[in-house]
Amino acid sequence: MRISLPAEHHDEVGLPFGYNFAPFVPSIHAAKARSLLNLAYQNGGGDVLTWEDWWPKLVADPEYDQELCFVVIDLHTSNIVAFAQCWNTGFIKDIAVHPGTQRRGLGQALMSHIFQTLDDRGLEHCSLKVRSDNPSNAATFYRSIGMEIVS
Repeated sequence: MRISLPAEHHDEVGLPFGYNFAPFVPSIHAAKARSLLNLAYQNGGGDVLTWEDWWPKLVADPEYDQELCFVVIDLHTSNIVAFAQCWNTGFIKDIAVHPGTQRRGLGQALMSHIFQTLDDRGLEHCSLKVRSDNPSNAATFYRSIGMEIVS
């Protein structure tokens, strides 16, 4: 799926009260982010990987940029409730919202923030892959925020 940037038909969407973006600090957030991704992907929709299999490959990839790892924190618990990791080409490699906090606007705010960040970097598109085994009906959500299916 893909959206052209800037995503002008969408105003930037803010996070709901009680949540905030945090700068990605690998020593603090990376292992917790992988745990969240695994939780989100355990029933399909993405790869469940060990920390040891994921992290070294991620940081060694030439498209990796620490500034394109997005962390959403619950201000009351300090837990990561949403995470996305994008390549510097504008591809969203992984994205997850904690199952216990879905349908609160976190995903929409996270995607809006990603679109704005990529647009600020001068990228023309943002894209991602949605797996057919995704149990959360992600394709419908992505279409609702303006993304289109591309072959």
